[in-house]
Amino acid sequence: MLAEVRARLVKTSPTALELVGRSAAIARVQELVRRAAMSDAGVLLVADQGVDVTSVAADLHSRARRSAAPFLQVDCGSGDPARLDEWLFGTVPEAATGDLEVASRDSQIAASFGGTIFLRDVAELPASVQGRLARIARDGEVRIDGQPIATNMRWVASATPGIESDVQTNRFRSDLYRRVAKSRIDLPPLRDRAEDVPALAARVLDDWCAARGHAPRTMTQAALALLAALTWSGNLAELRSVVERAAQETRHDVIQIEDVLPALNLERAPARFIPSGQLREARLRFERDYISAVLQHHGWRMAEAAATLGIQRPNLYRKARQLGIPLTRASE
Repeated sequence: MLAEVRARLVKTSPTALELVGRSAAIARVQELVRRAAMSDAGVLLVADQGVDVTSVAADLHSRARRSAAPFLQVDCGSGDPARLDEWLFGTVPEAATGDLEVASRDSQIAASFGGTIFLRDVAELPASVQGRLARIARDGEVRIDGQPIATNMRWVASATPGIESDVQTNRFRSDLYRRVAKSRIDLPPLRDRAEDVPALAARVLDDWCAARGHAPRTMTQAALALLAALTWSGNLAELRSVVERAAQETRHDVIQIEDVLPALNLERAPARFIPSGQLREARLRFERDYISAVLQHHGWRMAEAAATLGIQRPNLYRKARQLGIPLTRASE
């Protein structure tokens, strides 16, 4: 296998991490995935960077009637175009004739017949590969050793929201786009489904522990509330990194907010969180801003804010005084 290309046959999982949650935004996506699984039509997954499109594509495949067939993932933007072409289509002695595209019997295209081909970051495909795939998607056949063979493949692709612009400017072939985008599923960023963050974080932690043979761990309500309050510009990939880093750096069975704070990438946080001085000073600034944000979110109702923070109301009063947070707007 060509490491540079990083296209591979992937073992699918019936439970996509990206689909975990109960928010209205993800509930709609869950329903669209269920509907798409009942069809063989092409599906385009549109999402920002950091959204786990691969798990959604794998989930879609695992629900479909062809779930026992191969699932081929192609990382379209990786590797040398010539190597990607060779990996997908093999080395064939003949050029494509006027009727069908040509591939070798040991090519990955041939290995995935009857299954699903997932084109991750499809707009990054080299133009030459776009053309060959478009012919296969159009004809549903490929010529191997001179004989036409039906591919019977399901096409799934992912792209960022700018894919339509790529089509309009002819950077991406419109004929291939039409076939991989028979239906479209827009995956929401984490900032639009903050209520799902605690469940996602808990699942990431469970997976991390299971993969390493550790006993299950949990996170405090305060730690989960902190994670839910952040914007996560890097989406699930960034959340996973923070949770796994916190788990790696602590030996406790219960991960506290104090364990999460050092795992945050403060250099990418809003300007008020830009670190200066020692970690203790940065932590105090972060706590002050975070507690203030929680109080504002609850209209300065101390009981509700304390519940979100996972502390007793008297402790919230004491903490606010220590951090210099004015409570003149607080109501009992």
